[in-house]
Parts: sequence; structure tokens; C-alpha cells
Amino acid sequence: MSIQNIRKEVMKTLEKNIDTFVDKFLIPAEKIWQPTDFLPNSQKDTFIDEIKEIQELSKDLSDDFWVVLVGDTITEEALPTYESWLLDIDGISQQPDNGWAKWIRSWTAEENRHGDTLNKYLYLSGRVNMREVEITTQHLISDGFDIGTASDPYKNFVYTSFQELATYVSHNNVAKIARKKGHKALAKMSKIIAGDEMRHHVAYTEFVRQIFAIDPSEMMLAFQHMMKHKIVMPALHLRESFSEKGSLFNDFSTVAQRAGVYTGFDYIDILRKLNAAWEIDKITGLTAEAEKARDYLLKLPDRMYRITERIVIPKTKFQFKWLNPI
Repeated sequence: MSIQNIRKEVMKTLEKNIDTFVDKFLIPAEKIWQPTDFLPNSQKDTFIDEIKEIQELSKDLSDDFWVVLVGDTITEEALPTYESWLLDIDGISQQPDNGWAKWIRSWTAEENRHGDTLNKYLYLSGRVNMREVEITTQHLISDGFDIGTASDPYKNFVYTSFQELATYVSHNNVAKIARKKGHKALAKMSKIIAGDEMRHHVAYTEFVRQIFAIDPSEMMLAFQHMMKHKIVMPALHLRESFSEKGSLFNDFSTVAQRAGVYTGFDYIDILRKLNAAWEIDKITGLTAEAEKARDYLLKLPDRMYRITERIVIPKTKFQFKWLNPI
């Protein structure tokens, strides 16, 4: 049997428990929070006063902070790309009887609330040129992305395990900064979005854990492949109006690191957490090639740390079209 067919069989095995996964890791629409729970209510007499308060508080947050929040929002808004990419994985289809498609649609529905919430908040803040933000979002969706996984479910679930934890870190750090500045509503909003991301991270991590139990060597090789080629961020192709694809990502990444929202050390910490979560040091029955892959993965965090601690983050003031002058 080919490697691709083995992967499909493993996906069918996991699919038998898909309803359990949905019930355990996702929350019904009637019970989960919605954007209106955290935004000013336009039907109340206090609506205008609440917006004025948001705009006053928003003046105290730095340009770097707003750039990061815009980038996080745009990344969340590019959800159509992520759903279509996941539905293309081997073992997943949009056929009515495919349980994995049920998971992906339900996961997408939860994720959709994040972009809705943040987009509305940016609009109310008065700090952001929303037309430029909308142009960037349209570009990011139309440009698509290649994360180096093809249709391999093992590699894709490594990516989602990593990326969901990365978005948790980013939103959680935004919450901390907002709270320090007295921006309690934004802090609460970002914190609860981070909570969703952590829950999704735990789910995808569980998928990989179960694959390790069934097909340990191939799962280890897939994990190594993803980390050897590095995890590509969803916003890799960020650009503004009338600019080239990807022209904005390096500047945005620099600002995110400078603001302490998502750094190279966070990347390393996520890798350490995945190594620990999957207990790759304890997995048995590996082929010789997979043993080498495990050794590489266990040594990689320290190697990356030595490189990262020598990196100097530029203090360059970048001009983003996203921002309105105060």
C-alpha cells in the first residue's frame, strides 16, 4: 500500500471518533460567545458614549500595537483560504458523509467570529484606515498561500497544531498590552479569542498524538519535514494597495517582535511544547530514518535559541497605510 493510501486509512480510523472530537473541542453556536457580546450595542442609548470611550483609550496605544492588531485581524479574516486548504487534505472531502468535513466546517464557523470581532473593533477605534485594511485582506485571500504541506494530513496537522498555538500567543500578548494600558474591553476580547485558539490547538495536537500511536515513523518524518522547512505564517503574503505580494510581511514581523507580541523565542517555545505534548522522546518502534528525525527535533530548539538570541530587532519606523494619524 502506498504512503498516501496508508494516510487515508489512518484518517478513516480517526474519523470514526469525529463526533467525539466535535463535542469535546468545539462549542455549539447557541452556547459560545459572539462578537456582539463584546462590542458596543447600537440599540442602547450608551452606544455613542461607548464608542467615544474606545476612541479615547485607543489614542494611548502605540502605532506598533495597532499594526500588530491589524495584522492579526487580517490573518483571521483570510479564513476562506484556510477552509479550502483543509478540505483538500487526503482523506477529507465535502461529501455529506465525510466526518472530517463536518469538523472543518464547525472549526471554520468558530474561527469566523474572531475576524468579525476584531474588524468591527478596528472600525470603531478611529485609529485605522479601514479601506487599506480591507484591500490588504482582499489581497491576502486572493493571493493564497503555500505552507509546504501539499495534501498530506500528517504535515497539515503539524501545521495547525503549531499555528493555533502561535495565534494563541499573539492574541494573548495583545490582551496583556491592552490591559496594561487600561483598555479592558480590548483585553477581554483578545483574551477570549486566545482561549478559542488554545482549545483548537489542543484538538489538532490530539489528532497528531493519535496518528503517532498508529503510524509513528511516518508521523515523525512529517513533523521533521515541517520544522526543517520552518512553519510559514498565514500572513506571509501581506501587502498594501499597489504593492507586490509579500512586500509587507518582513516589516510586520519586525513590528510584532518589537512589540513583544510574537517573537522568535515564541516560535522556539512552541516547538518545545509540541515535542513535549507528543512525547516524541518516548515513542517506540521507529525506523532508523525516523530515529534520526526525532534526534533532529529534540536538538532543534536549543540550536534555534542560540541563533535567535543573536538577532537584533531593528528600531526602524515603518510607514503602514493601515494607520490613521492621531
